[in-house]
Order: sequence, then structure tokens, then C-alpha cells
Amino acid sequence: MKLFHKDLNEFESNGQYLNFKGHSIYYRTIGEGRNLFLLHGYPFNSFDWSLVIPKISNDRKIILLDFLGMGFSDKPQNHRYSFEEYAEIVNEVANHLGIIEADILAHDLAVSVVQEMLSSLEKNKFKIRSIAFMNGGLFSDVYNPRLIQRFLSQTPNIIGKLISKVMSRKSVEASLFRVFGPTTQPNKNWLDIFWEVLNYKEGKSIAYLIGRLVFEKVRYQKRWTNAMLFTQIPFCYICGPADPNSGLNMSDRFSKVFPSRPIYFLSEKIGHWPQIESPEEVVSAYYQFINDLK
Repeated sequence: MKLFHKDLNEFESNGQYLNFKGHSIYYRTIGEGRNLFLLHGYPFNSFDWSLVIPKISNDRKIILLDFLGMGFSDKPQNHRYSFEEYAEIVNEVANHLGIIEADILAHDLAVSVVQEMLSSLEKNKFKIRSIAFMNGGLFSDVYNPRLIQRFLSQTPNIIGKLISKVMSRKSVEASLFRVFGPTTQPNKNWLDIFWEVLNYKEGKSIAYLIGRLVFEKVRYQKRWTNAMLFTQIPFCYICGPADPNSGLNMSDRFSKVFPSRPIYFLSEKIGHWPQIESPEEVVSAYYQFINDLK
């Protein structure tokens, strides 16, 4: 299927696909060295990391993938998306690449996927060395979902499906503007990319199905938090503080529940997509975390 944006087309053409239970999953590796998964959030894909990759791949082997239902991967229409399945997909990519151990930097929805991996370590096919969580819903009770998420995913399926179908580019952009920082708003080029990724393989039509995962987290919260309390795996929170969804509200709770785990604050006007808004700061915070472990 043709991609019209040249940057997207080049990015996709340098990746590969693997079969996961009859579905095509996009993945890509860049660089050599210590394995690092960069895991994307909702509702876009691994291209979100494109500005970070050149700054972090000099001494790392970057592993990227697009979760089922998003990005370049297949987007089945009648499918029950789940955190368990997403965790399985990460493990399948690792197994396919022969990865024995890796670090993880996770954003947004991927934060919850990695929490699921932490709470079911016996299912993992590789050793997790460290985890950097970034602007995601670690705690469901303090997460503030976007209004469009509520319309899509807190309504009956038939309504969510209809809203997904008729959802306009203008409404998607309005939602993005509210969660990016006030001085780091996405430009037209990024907005074009977001819209194409969302619509690729008719992905917009199933946005409500994946969006529902945000509101399912409450069922997992106790198990996930317990796993984080008792794990020996180092982890931190990288925080874009201007994010109304999972910025200071999330870092405050993180510091109370995990007082011995580090938090790395980015500039005060960085919002929900730090890897796009300030990739240099994200890389700096990540390396500070890794270096602090030594």
C-alpha cells in the first residue's frame, strides 16, 4: 500500500514485516550495540521516534515495531485488542530477532504494555535490563484522557465505530494541539504525517477499539503496581510536565508510590510527545538514567 509522505515512505521501506497469528507486524532495526526497544503510543506509530533515533543509535541497536491496529501493521476490524497481545507482539519481535536482553523506552500506550510485561515476566522471551517510562498512564486514576478518547471509547461500540468513521482531520488536530506544549505545537509536516499514519490501512475506523484500552487499565492497576513495587529491574519516569494527560499529575503519583525510583523532568513547556517536541532533551534524560545505573 502506497505511502504518500516521502519521510513515511522511506521509513517504512527500510523495515520488514513478520507474521503474528495471521497478521502482518511492521518492525525495523537501526544501528549496532546494546539493544533498545523504542515503543510507541496511541494512535500513531514508531515514526514518532524518528527525531530521537539519529541521536541515540550511535551506540545502540534500536528496535522499532508498530503495534497491531496502528501504523504500518495490519489493522483488523473485528478484533479484541489487549495489553496481553501487545506484550506478546513485543516478545515475538524479540524472538524473531534473536534478542536475549534489551532496554526499553516506552511512551503513552506502550507504558501500559511494558507494565503488563513486568507483571508476567515468566512469559517474556528476553531479559529486560531497564525501563524508561515516558508520559503514559502508569496510574489509571490520575490519567486524564483526551475528550476525543472519551467520545470514541466510552460510548457503545456502534457509536464509537460511527465517530471513528466520521472523525475529521480538524478534530484530531484540535486534540493534538491540547496535549502538545504551548511552544512546541506540531507543524503542518507533522500533522500531515499523523493524519496519514492514522488513516493507513483504514486505521481511523478502528481507533475506538484501541482507545478502549485506556479505560480497561483499572482492571490491571493493582497487579501492575505490585509488579513495579517488587521488581529488581531499574526503571524511571521521563516527564514532559506540560502534558495535561500524564505530566505532573503522573509524576507526582510516581514519586509517592516509587520514592526510590528517579524522575527526569524535561523543560516546563514540553507536553505529551517529548520525542517530537524536544528529542534532544529526551535523549539527554535517557542517557542520564542509564549512566546513573552504573
